[in-house]
Amino acid sequence: MTACITNIQRFSLNDGPGIRTTIFFQGCNMDCTWCHNPETLPHAPVLMFYENKCIGCGKCFTVCPVGAHKIVDGKHIVDRKLCTSCGKCAESCFSGALVMSSREYTVEEVMKEIRQDKLYYDLSGGGVTFSGGEATLHMAFVEALADACHDEGISVAIETNMAIPFYHIENTLRKMDLIMCDLKHVTASVHKEFTGIENHMIFNNVGRASLLGIPMIVRTPLIPGVTDSFENLHTIAEFLSKLKNILYYELLNFNPLGSSKRIAIDAQDPFEACRPFSNKHLEELKARLEDTKISIKVS
Repeated sequence: MTACITNIQRFSLNDGPGIRTTIFFQGCNMDCTWCHNPETLPHAPVLMFYENKCIGCGKCFTVCPVGAHKIVDGKHIVDRKLCTSCGKCAESCFSGALVMSSREYTVEEVMKEIRQDKLYYDLSGGGVTFSGGEATLHMAFVEALADACHDEGISVAIETNMAIPFYHIENTLRKMDLIMCDLKHVTASVHKEFTGIENHMIFNNVGRASLLGIPMIVRTPLIPGVTDSFENLHTIAEFLSKLKNILYYELLNFNPLGSSKRIAIDAQDPFEACRPFSNKHLEELKARLEDTKISIKVS
């Protein structure tokens, strides 16, 4: 059994409690316009080109079977209409300018990475987090990893968009020690405009997941002009206040770090000019939401 994984990030401090290893899976069933891991959105590995690392050796021009590498107006470009993401150019690029977004791993290969930090998990109350992309698109692999981790006394968590019918993901969720998910916007049409899908199933799944008896953290990424209005956040907080097993509602500050990755895959960045909110603004939002009687965290 294998799965395409874009990154195995050790010593992660932002994907659940304690020191964690976060497994980022390739592929997502949503298309959030602000995603800071845009290379994980396609369902297959994609070629990434970091022009600033290119040393102009020309090796990629000679190995590419479809002639996707070109010089246009004196600039090295990748013709995405021709590129098949075969990876031959990335294999020959020793400067790291050309890399594939992911590669296939077996469960045991991932476990070898995970085991290295078992002591840190134990000391910090951490563990392993399955993320993406969308981890539930790889349910069999995630469940096998979760079982392997539990066999070795390692806690597991999942970051999921909850955008898959509940009967498909329930068994996967039941294997988790912590569930983390997003509620981005309460208005279905706005949600669809910026993520590609409506939100009815997501809200329903969050409600059903809260009945599993597993601790949950629900978050909203604060996207300027989209999700950051008080009305949107207050409605979500009120919804969560009626549910069980919610540890807290987390407001995630805008993350602009996906810009370089978008450039690397020749994707547009509609939030290029946006910057993170000030700590003062985040604390003001938190204070205004306190009447909902749910614990609020800002990060």
